[in-house]
Amino acid sequence: MPNVKSGPDFSWPDASRGSGVFCHLTSLPNRRGIGGFGREAESFMDFLKSAGFKYWQICPVNPTGFGDSPYQSFSAFALNPYFADLDELVSLGLLDEADLSAARTLPEDRCNFGAIYEAIPRILNIAADRLLDIGLSDVVGEFYSDKYSDFLKREAFWLDSYAAFCALKKRFCGASWTAWPDEFKRHFAFIKIESSLGEEYARECARVKIVQWILSCQCAKFKRAAADRELEIIGDMPIFLSADSADLWEHPELFDIDDRTLLPRNVAGVGPDFFSADGQLWGNPLYDWKGAKKGVFDFWALRLKKAFEYADVIRLDHFRGFADYWAIPAKTADAKLGKWKIGPGVEFFEFLRRKFPTQKFLAEDLGIMSDRVYALMDAIKIPSMLVLQFAFGGDATNPYLPHNHKREAVCYTGTHDNDTTLSWYATASENVKDHYRRYFRTDGSGANWTLICSALASVAQIAIIPLQDILDLGGNARFNTPGKAAGNWQWRFTVYQEKMLQEKVSYLRQINVLFGRIK
Repeated sequence: MPNVKSGPDFSWPDASRGSGVFCHLTSLPNRRGIGGFGREAESFMDFLKSAGFKYWQICPVNPTGFGDSPYQSFSAFALNPYFADLDELVSLGLLDEADLSAARTLPEDRCNFGAIYEAIPRILNIAADRLLDIGLSDVVGEFYSDKYSDFLKREAFWLDSYAAFCALKKRFCGASWTAWPDEFKRHFAFIKIESSLGEEYARECARVKIVQWILSCQCAKFKRAAADRELEIIGDMPIFLSADSADLWEHPELFDIDDRTLLPRNVAGVGPDFFSADGQLWGNPLYDWKGAKKGVFDFWALRLKKAFEYADVIRLDHFRGFADYWAIPAKTADAKLGKWKIGPGVEFFEFLRRKFPTQKFLAEDLGIMSDRVYALMDAIKIPSMLVLQFAFGGDATNPYLPHNHKREAVCYTGTHDNDTTLSWYATASENVKDHYRRYFRTDGSGANWTLICSALASVAQIAIIPLQDILDLGGNARFNTPGKAAGNWQWRFTVYQEKMLQEKVSYLRQINVLFGRIK
């Protein structure tokens, strides 16, 4: 194993045994086509509290871009407009019930992102225009405690460029910023001409800022609601940013970008692994960890500070990339042609611990890791993931087998990138099934509850259960299939299934007590 110097301590010394549920906001049931910060979130919190759970894990909450993935966002700082509580805006008089008609016709059992894209931003613009027409100075403090003027000053470091980015994308019919005319795609040149772009551009920027203000206030309410129920939110921080994002447009100097073309030299992905025999080509630009180290570190500090506004714990997505990362030449479409490069390592986490001395972090571990990554995890004592679906088919030394678990970890039956447990077992190889059956002394029936109880019984401090496993759902409820370009992130549970959850509350609380997750 590589010799990695000892680093800062990221363990959770004060964490008692606890458990939680993974369910992204998009999956919550309501009458507007996609879940969000509204009453549906508080209803789900009530379920978690009554069932004895302490944690709610979600995906990133930024605006989604290519493929509707939460891990491909137009901004590292903005909130996703899809999460807006439209019913609250009706109650505040910023919308009429009739304004929500397009959202009311959206499917309730899945996210139709094409229709959502057409409906919800238009509805939010109605509310923004009404605020603009009223005059914001007359309504500051009437709707939300966070004054709009304070919000603009506090968030200017990202909000101004994000609003401009959104307005220009609309102006250029959704084209990527690298395809804009030179005077627009180079941010420093754009600043010089921005004041000449006219009233329509200025109003569009104002709409974007108002919507982000509303979202910020609603997100703060969401966080307070969780705290009131003594729940902790586990958020998620994507390691990479989308190539088509306001952050790259404003700060290309932080990335492995060609100065002349503004296009990436190398892009992110992974080599062949458990999820894909051909590897995965994500296409995200890579950070210039060496040439722009101070700038990249400071950028990460800003990202995390923003994320801790809504989350109590941050899961660092693709943690492996901080130790070593797969760099694929941008000119190829073959992920197998990439090469491993060394990440920022312990030095980066020394910086983060100085900036965030008490905050809690979690390292993603999805089963294919290098010795360098494990050495980095050990050096900084960061809790990592133990995914039970990765435990079977090998020998007794597999670290994901329950008898090898460690306390400083979070145990999962599966993750948002895995199939549901029932489908996992049904489609597993006979070797995996045989190992699983012998290990648990079971005939294989009820695989989801076998793994749920195993996760709760684990010595790991925290156990997280995907909601689909609690609801006894099969492969049609899978949330994401890595390497699959379309059809992901759409699963939602319904009002009927929400009633089914209530029927499971007593049993879930009993097994949380049984395995010491609550007293």
